[in-house]
Order: sequence, then C-alpha cells, then structure tokens
Amino acid sequence: MNPFRLSLPNIGRAPLVFSWGELARQANGSIVVSYADTVVLVTVCASKEPSQKLGFLPLVVEYQERTYAMGKIPGGFIKREGRPKDTEILCARLIDRPLRPLFPKDFLCEVQIIGMVLSSDGKNDPDVLAVNGASCALLLSDIPFSTPIGAVRIAKLNGGFIVNPTYEERDKSLMDIVIAGTKEKIIMMEGKFKEVKEEEVLEAIKFAHPFIREIINAQIKIGEKVGKGKTDFPLYQPPQELINLVKEIALPQLEEIYGLVKKEERESALSQIVEEVSKKVEEQGFTVTPEEVKGVFCEIEKKFVREKILKEKKRPDSRKLDEVRSIECKVSVLPRTHGSAIFTRGQTQALAITTLGTSSDEQLIEALEGEKSKHFMLHYTFPPFSVGETKPLRGPTRREIGHGALAEKALLSVIPSKEEFPYTIRVVSEILESN
Repeated sequence: MNPFRLSLPNIGRAPLVFSWGELARQANGSIVVSYADTVVLVTVCASKEPSQKLGFLPLVVEYQERTYAMGKIPGGFIKREGRPKDTEILCARLIDRPLRPLFPKDFLCEVQIIGMVLSSDGKNDPDVLAVNGASCALLLSDIPFSTPIGAVRIAKLNGGFIVNPTYEERDKSLMDIVIAGTKEKIIMMEGKFKEVKEEEVLEAIKFAHPFIREIINAQIKIGEKVGKGKTDFPLYQPPQELINLVKEIALPQLEEIYGLVKKEERESALSQIVEEVSKKVEEQGFTVTPEEVKGVFCEIEKKFVREKILKEKKRPDSRKLDEVRSIECKVSVLPRTHGSAIFTRGQTQALAITTLGTSSDEQLIEALEGEKSKHFMLHYTFPPFSVGETKPLRGPTRREIGHGALAEKALLSVIPSKEEFPYTIRVVSEILESN
C-alpha cells in the first residue's frame, strides 16, 4: 500500500515529512515522521471505557530507540533492547508535558502513546519528530484531542538561530532548547543555555513560533484529509447531587483546616474529612467508589484554596504571595565525603553530596549519535519517607530521572571543562523532606 505524504521543506535544512496510511493501521492513530534519514513511528491507542475515576488522565508515553535504527546490535550478553534508558525516559516526558493539558478534563480513558525510532542518521535528534508525531497521531485518531501542537529545537551559533540543529551544532551552540506550542501560545520549553541573556531566549521563542504554526497547519491538513472523526468516548461526570453533598459537608471544615500552618496537621484533618464525606455519601445511598468521592472532594478543595488565596492574598501556610520561606544552609556535614551540604527551606530539605573520580569513572552512554561519555552527572532521589509515606524502593523513577536531568542542565554550563578540571564529578541530591 502506498502511504500518503506531506512534506514541509522549510523546517530546518531537510524536509520534515509526515507519512500515514501504511504502518500500524490497527492503532487509533499512527504517523511516520522523518527528517533527513531519521525516521520515527508514533502510535496512539485508547481504552473504550474509563479505567479509573481518580480525577486525572491515565496517559502513558513510551519512547524507544531501537539499536537497528543505527545499524547496530545491542551490546552485552542479552542481544535485545531492555528497560528504557535515561535518554528514552526523558524523551517520553518531553512528549507528555505539552500534550497532557490539552485533553478534555473529564476524559479518563487510558491513553498510550508509543514513539519508536526506526532509523537514525546519527546527526538529527528524533525527539522533536516524536513530539510532532504524537500530536499528529492524536489529531487524526478518534480520541477526543483537537488542539494540535508543534515543536522545534532551536540553537544559536555564530550570532544566528538554527532550526532543528544537528548534534554537532548543538554541542557548539550557546543554547539548545525544544519549544512546543499551539498556534497562539507557547506551552513548553526545555533546554540548556550557556549563560545567555533573557532577551536572547525571548528572541529564540519568537523565532520558533512561525515554524511551530507551519507544523500545526500541516497536521490540520492531514486531519481534514484522513482524520477518523472523533468518537464519543465516555467522559466522567460525577452526579450533581454528589457534588452538592460533598460541598455541604466539606466547605465549612475546609475554612478551619486551612488556618493550620503545618502540613501534617492539614493532611490529617483532610483525611478525616474524606472519611466523613465517604460515610455520609454511603448513608445517602450513592453508588460511587471511594476514589470518585475523593476526586470530587479534591476538585472542591482545589477551587476553595484558589479562591481563598486570591481573596486573602495569603497561601495555605499563611505566607504572603511574595514571601519566601526561611532558608538554612550547612556545608561539610558528612566526614568522609568529598563535599556535602544540607539545604533546608521550610519543610523541604535536600542533602547534596559531591564525589570526585578519575576519567575512568565517566558515564559511558550508547546514544543514537554514537558512544559518548559524561564527566559531570547529577542524580536526584525522592525516597518515600520525605513525605511520610511507605513505598517499595526499586530503581529510580521517571520523576527522579527527569528532575535530576533538569538540575544537571542548570549546572552544566558553569562546570569546568575536562581540560580545565580533568576529573569526573558526581552529585547526588537526596530529598529528605518535601511539602
């Protein structure tokens, strides 16, 4: 079967090509996006019924870089792809962030987006292709998603901006940012900078937006041509009688609870309200789950807190809107580490430890652009005791990997080069408290 194609010749140095109608036709939506010799297949699927009524969208994004895309066989004893690499997890989060807010609020069916790198030329990063592909696949599917986004990567080299730069250009650039947005506004920006001015960042955003609009227009054209039409997926709407009952019980007590300054006291009191509300709801004969009751309560609580902040100009812990919590810092707190510090701000606390090593301790990474190494790394942990909870300790979560990468990017440009400081640096940020 011959696929349909739509090519955008002006997005960087190579045409950005959308192809559809040939691969993964059983999915709710699928699209192939290519740029030079880099090719990404993106699929979206949704369950027919809401799987859980918890008040949030059960969206899962997976991104996979196949080694065959580089003409390689996986290293090690097991010759197939295994658990996601950090780079794959970070790209999945990159896809998730701009799309999640654009789904209907009451749409609670499970949605899975999968991006698969089928071919890589080792020069162009497929992550931006995956973001655009996910938006397009959703738009032409029958899933209730109707606000497409576009995404481009921007670099600044020799005084000018470059759209979708190569890996080599990004290494030399003063900035390396992915910008995603709708036709009207910017939704997400992620990247790293080498101490550039704010004005330069704003210029980069303005430079990117026309390309974003062009990508969106292409998606709309594809949707009009081959879109499936939106199916009436079930949207979860709690009964109005339930909302009224929860309001009647909860609102008077919320006023009192949000006079409590300490987080533990507030959370304990809120748990008691939820229990009381659940009992009253059951007595009234409502056939709803505890999760549904909690979801209704959380929506009422959220609206109450917002209105209270806007009215009284104070936050739940009694701080003014422009008031910063007191900060306490200590250094050299551990006797045998190379460097250590404790940073405490209110009920949030981080213990940071730095360790120096030789060049043999560098992190080796098998990436699409080839094998490379890192001489600076920052790892972030968020153990359950930091919020007074019990959870099994396994490997690092996606959130921990994402937050660590964010902090690493923030520090990377002020870390000495390997020529200036020929040591490997590892920083671990242990979050000991969080509110």
